[in-house]
Amino acid sequence: METQLIMLIGLLALAGAFAGVTAGLFGNGGGFVVVPSLIAVFSILGETTSDLIYVAIGTSLASIVVSSARSVQAHHKHKAVDYQTLKSWAPWLVMGVAIGLYIASITDGESLFLVFAVGVLLYSIYFLFPDMFVNSTRSLSMPRGAGKAGLATFLGGFSALLGIGGGTITVMTMVMCNRSVHQAVATAAGVGFIIALPGTMGFALLGMGHTSLPTGSIGFINIPALLAICSASVLTAPIGARWAHSLDEQHLKRLFGVYLVMVSASMFYKSMQV
Repeated sequence: METQLIMLIGLLALAGAFAGVTAGLFGNGGGFVVVPSLIAVFSILGETTSDLIYVAIGTSLASIVVSSARSVQAHHKHKAVDYQTLKSWAPWLVMGVAIGLYIASITDGESLFLVFAVGVLLYSIYFLFPDMFVNSTRSLSMPRGAGKAGLATFLGGFSALLGIGGGTITVMTMVMCNRSVHQAVATAAGVGFIIALPGTMGFALLGMGHTSLPTGSIGFINIPALLAICSASVLTAPIGARWAHSLDEQHLKRLFGVYLVMVSASMFYKSMQV
């Protein structure tokens, strides 16, 4: 039992390290790594309740608070974070999170697995075919008024449902609006923090009163898993941030896109077993 526990903690720390790198590299918070990893680890522990998806999403959001904050700190050193965009988007992002939490509260586990699978598959398009978005820019500018409100609200809600930081849509939007990819990735990390903080509190409250949760859970936030993931992601987020300013971004995106397709397929399969 002790050996199994050490192995599981090691797997979660490894997932956290990978999540930290992707948070710094793509500005996406790492939720696409954390959610499937948590479901896999909890399944190994023998947990079979449909609440697993809620715990995975809630714990993922909690880990994004840490990884995104660390990523923003690392990108801030390169003066790449657009704080004005973060300030103007924040109210709408939080409103979207509230809507996402409400939808999660009335959605069963099987449906939430399907939402995650479809969402991840849609996100993979951006990573697999990045040139589609880079070459379609022309003279676009950052959305304002109703466009900004609608996009940010959707982003907050969709991200809260998936347990992610919303970085991919943020990067897509900023790049298509002729912002540098480095500024887009850096700012996306800040968006992740704004989404994850209220999302974490919401999932903690939603899970209160549920009895069939993994050991060490506060609502839908699993504290042991959170600590294992965060301890690693804090160390690796700056590495991803450095890579974002030096490596071939297109190849990395395509590799991550392949990973997302695999995650989507596994979540579709999982939804049929709930």
